[in-house]
Amino acid sequence: MEKIVISESPEETMEVAMDLGRRLRDGEVVALVGELGTGKTTFVKGLARSFFIPEEVLSPSFLLARTYRGKRVLHHLDLYRLRSAGELLEVGLDALLPPEEGVTAVEWADRFPELIPKDAIWVTLEHAGDDRRKITIRR
Repeated sequence: MEKIVISESPEETMEVAMDLGRRLRDGEVVALVGELGTGKTTFVKGLARSFFIPEEVLSPSFLLARTYRGKRVLHHLDLYRLRSAGELLEVGLDALLPPEEGVTAVEWADRFPELIPKDAIWVTLEHAGDDRRKITIRR
């Protein structure tokens, strides 16, 4: 399955993510790909909204991971600062790929695709002018 959407704003990007979030099952991984500023964290914020998570979603760039709890659990990983896949394994975060509970969203998943489960949902975000983004979802 492949779905392509042109988002006109960050709010629309979150709506696309909310739609996907309503369809996700526990144990699934959403692998996010895109250049800096394409809206990967915005997309994760939309997933969090679909899970009724009350707290603000922040990029986990310096922490590597954050876990949020609402009606469902959302694990948020960021592989941007990792130098090797081994670093993720050393701290045990590979246990979230896939998670036993909830859903895991992975920013910069293309840096270490060998860590991403084969059945992950890949979301590619691309600049399409101003606030517009081309969002491609592949299952």
